[in-house]
Amino acid sequence: MPTKYIFVTGGVISGLGKGISTASIALLLKSAGYKVSVLKVDMYLNIDAGTMNPLEHGEVFVTDDGLETDQDLGNYERFLSQTLHRHNYMTMGQVYWEVLNKERSLGYKGATVQGHIHVPEAIIEKITNTGKKDKADIVLIEVGGTVGEYQNVMFFEAIRRFKQKYPKNVFIIHLVYLLMIDSLGELKSKPAQASIYELYKLGLHPDMIVCRSKEAMDEKRKERISFNTGIDENYIIKAQDVKSIYEIPIIFEEQKVREKLLKLMSLKTKSKDLKNWEKMLANRESAKKEIKIAIVGKYFTSGSYSLEDAYVCVIEAIKHASWAQNVKPVIKWLDVENYNPTELKEFDGVIIPQGWGSRGVEGKIKAIEFLRKNKIPYLGLCFGMQMAAIEYARNVLKLKDANSEEADPNTPNPIIHIMPNQKEYLSKNQYGGTIRLGSWPCKVKENSLLEYAYKKFGKDDIEKGIINERHRHRYEVNNEYKEKLIEKGLIISGTSPDGKLAEVVELPKSVHPFFLGTQFHPEYKSWPLKPHPLFMAFIEACLK
Repeated sequence: MPTKYIFVTGGVISGLGKGISTASIALLLKSAGYKVSVLKVDMYLNIDAGTMNPLEHGEVFVTDDGLETDQDLGNYERFLSQTLHRHNYMTMGQVYWEVLNKERSLGYKGATVQGHIHVPEAIIEKITNTGKKDKADIVLIEVGGTVGEYQNVMFFEAIRRFKQKYPKNVFIIHLVYLLMIDSLGELKSKPAQASIYELYKLGLHPDMIVCRSKEAMDEKRKERISFNTGIDENYIIKAQDVKSIYEIPIIFEEQKVREKLLKLMSLKTKSKDLKNWEKMLANRESAKKEIKIAIVGKYFTSGSYSLEDAYVCVIEAIKHASWAQNVKPVIKWLDVENYNPTELKEFDGVIIPQGWGSRGVEGKIKAIEFLRKNKIPYLGLCFGMQMAAIEYARNVLKLKDANSEEADPNTPNPIIHIMPNQKEYLSKNQYGGTIRLGSWPCKVKENSLLEYAYKKFGKDDIEKGIINERHRHRYEVNNEYKEKLIEKGLIISGTSPDGKLAEVVELPKSVHPFFLGTQFHPEYKSWPLKPHPLFMAFIEACLK
């Protein structure tokens, strides 16, 4: 069977939820018995998302093979319950980079390299390679940005050529937004229609329209869009706001999106299985008991806005583990520079997630001290683990000037220091893609809290005392202080297999009900149908 390609484009406004729609449709097609792959395309010229500010672009997601990507890949993995790779992510920066490198190596055999010819060719090649590498029956490609923007013209040209060459194998789903103007009291569809016309101007005819709106679109609006654009009414789909993104596949299934797409592609349903997904949603709905979780971070606020996307993986991981234990998480975001540690008393558990630089360090250390002394369940992620080691050194080892070289390059007690191989990168200003990235093995200490979590909640994830988790860091625990920390009661329960890198620190259960920090990012590998063992153990401790 030739691979089918479905492009998911957007119009009217950005941030419509193309990623969630793509992930939801991918789940439905996978449930029909097909091998599905997904590709995210961003139009910016960055090679990857690694150097971008979380306040500007949201949380960075890291693949097993070490690429820093857009958060949409995280959504794809969570919905599909499958691991994706660096070939599932493309930026226009990558495309131009490859075209120019090919020209330098005479890959074009002396021809004049032209953007409108060779760039679309390179895009099509990367798309088809994704299908081949994943041996996929169906590939969904989410196109970043909105139709009509100058920066994505080359990409839409690539779609046009691709669809022209393979009309029976290439399809387009276009997301639009229906505006609700309170003073008029109705959904307005003209901007959505104009967005579809923009596709027509580019020589593209969408096969399906998904209409995002605050409230569900009525039949009158559907008829109007169909009449004015020529799109079959049966292929105009409602996508109203919902409480949880995980409801979207069910909303699409109720409108027979799966059946309609398979019919378009001349494919039959091999199977149909959404039972586990529906069970997960039922658990979420039935959960009555609440637990209060605080996330103490520094990427929440931009002006007067609160930006949850900076920690979306952490938030979703909390939800997965809570629903699996039939509880409802109430999550509160505390800006590390604008709170009092005593506020943490009201919470059942606290997480300090990733971060970079010196800003907010002292606030995080004070929070950890309060949590440790008051025996409130604590989970530290990456930077949160490093801050836990510093707090312990300051207040238990009595090294009052202990710090991280990242926060204070001249600290006399660098409990956290830069990894030796990273110094050369920094001296040459080589920041992008040079940190410790991707999945690395970790040796688990017997009879530790770490081992307990994996053996109880993730037996498939631990083998012969080894786990594999994803990393994104440049600094680590300084081995010169390891023995001193251990002597004073801190347990280093996870290390690299050679014992040189500290991966997990914790306190004995006799001292604290749950105090654990990881250098890796467990949140990257939490799925709604398979919550991460460490978040499961954390929520369990919060319940107690």
